[in-house]
Amino acid sequence: MKKFWFVIYNVLIVPALTLFFSFASLFNDKVKRGYVERKRQNPKLVKKFEKLDRSKKLLWFHSASLGEFEQAKPIIQKIKEEQDVNILVTFFSPSGYDNSLKYPYADVIAYLPVDSVKNVREFISIANPNIVIFMRYDVWPNLIWELGNRNIPTIIADATMKNNSKRKIPFIKNFHDTLYKNFSRILTVSENDLNSFKDFNFDKNKLRVIGDTRFDRVYQKSLLAKEKKLFRDGLFDGKKVLVFGSAWEEDEAVVFPAIEKLLKNDPDCVIIIAPHEPTLLHLEKIENYFMRMEKTIRFSSKNKYNGEKIIIIDSIGILLSLYYYADVAVVGGAFRKGVHNVLEPAVYGIPVLFGVKYYNSQEAIELERRGGGKCIHDKKETYRILRKLFNEPEEKKRMGEINLKYVRENIGASDKIIAEINNLL
Repeated sequence: MKKFWFVIYNVLIVPALTLFFSFASLFNDKVKRGYVERKRQNPKLVKKFEKLDRSKKLLWFHSASLGEFEQAKPIIQKIKEEQDVNILVTFFSPSGYDNSLKYPYADVIAYLPVDSVKNVREFISIANPNIVIFMRYDVWPNLIWELGNRNIPTIIADATMKNNSKRKIPFIKNFHDTLYKNFSRILTVSENDLNSFKDFNFDKNKLRVIGDTRFDRVYQKSLLAKEKKLFRDGLFDGKKVLVFGSAWEEDEAVVFPAIEKLLKNDPDCVIIIAPHEPTLLHLEKIENYFMRMEKTIRFSSKNKYNGEKIIIIDSIGILLSLYYYADVAVVGGAFRKGVHNVLEPAVYGIPVLFGVKYYNSQEAIELERRGGGKCIHDKKETYRILRKLFNEPEEKKRMGEINLKYVRENIGASDKIIAEINNLL
């Protein structure tokens, strides 16, 4: 069936994808930048690789975008600190590429080529990797098939597979069978994911339950949070700090009324609000909402802080470090499409609240099951829970300890993945 899918993919899908990206680049600057850079990157890559010591083994890590790359970072850093190897990092998205150009543990950073046979063969010949590690899910057929043809070991790390995945639809499943057969290892985050992968037709001995490197990454970053000194020492002494992170307007409609009531009834509260998209319009909407009751200050003006109870974050990339200052966290997204990263606050040993659409996150499900996280359904319930946590230190401590224990129990996936990499090299 591989030959059949190879023909179908290259005759129908690849030309359609090429046409789509060409057309989309006319209207989207992000797509255009990625499309143009891919077309002219090979000569630059040749020069970059000529500067490397090619007697060293080359490990190639691919991530779709920045979020998946965060999961690769603890693996890459540990490998570079312990082994004398070259590291190639590739991205599909321009945002992942642009935001990682200064990453210190990569020797070469590049775009993944457009998935045509010609492009893939040229790229692999230039890179000549000893092993390729795909983070989570971003696997491309011609790339996978060609790596298989060249007997280059391949791994999917932090692999997940829902039981009702569309990849299991009979006709589509047959296509994915031809891909998964080429992998040397598929390293899943849980036993459920491993069992779900068993529905595909490939050697099940390639499957391993390893865990999720996101636990390693948030723990690693939490240890550095204090050193960042986002706020001066002692600023929140005697205060009860709520961090409302990754906030969308749908989340704010539920949480803001609870915050409003909390501020009226507890003079020691400080609220830090981090919008998921801190656009000027969004920041002004938040300021206007609270204008009639409390003074607000933006994070960029923190040097002028004068006891304001509401701090609005107008920067990006600092949310995990912000949770360091929190007594309680509310994580946004779950009144919109799905909750954002609940591990980021959980690692600090604090209670974590989130809205009703949290089943996209196994971590949120587990936090609620264990009793360290709570689902909030409406503004009244949100206020009641926040008030209880701020007035009952023992309950806050109990929930926080549950969350920290959960994170610590799941640290170590990076070491296990590295062991699998070394076994295949």
